Amino acid sequence: MHTIKKIGVWMDYAEANLIDVNKDVQHVTIHSEFNHHMKQEALERSERIMHNKEHHLHEAYFNEIAEHLLNYNEVLLFGPTQAKFELRNFLNKQHNFHHIRINIETADKMSAHDKTDFVQKHFNTSPV
Repeated sequence: MHTIKKIGVWMDYAEANLIDVNKDVQHVTIHSEFNHHMKQEALERSERIMHNKEHHLHEAYFNEIAEHLLNYNEVLLFGPTQAKFELRNFLNKQHNFHHIRINIETADKMSAHDKTDFVQKHFNTSPV
């Protein structure tokens, strides 16, 4: 019998917390390299440079998250910002993600324990 592997990703534009609840709960954190200091520095040169740098670093951030998600069948993206929608759109453009079911839910800032509970509750109540 084929085991369905599921993972939750709480994310905003600064970091992503990957919560694998398949066996033991495992947490991985990925940080975006685009921060406030870098934005200010790029803006001092020009707004166009800032937008190009931001786009490039968001793409690198999304690629790093995507690498972790390739081995899963179901992904829950949740968090307080629009980053989860941008990541879903990014993943939908990648041919190797067409077989992965991606769900999105809005959620506020949470503790690590609350994030784990949120992911476990979502997958225990979602249809298989």
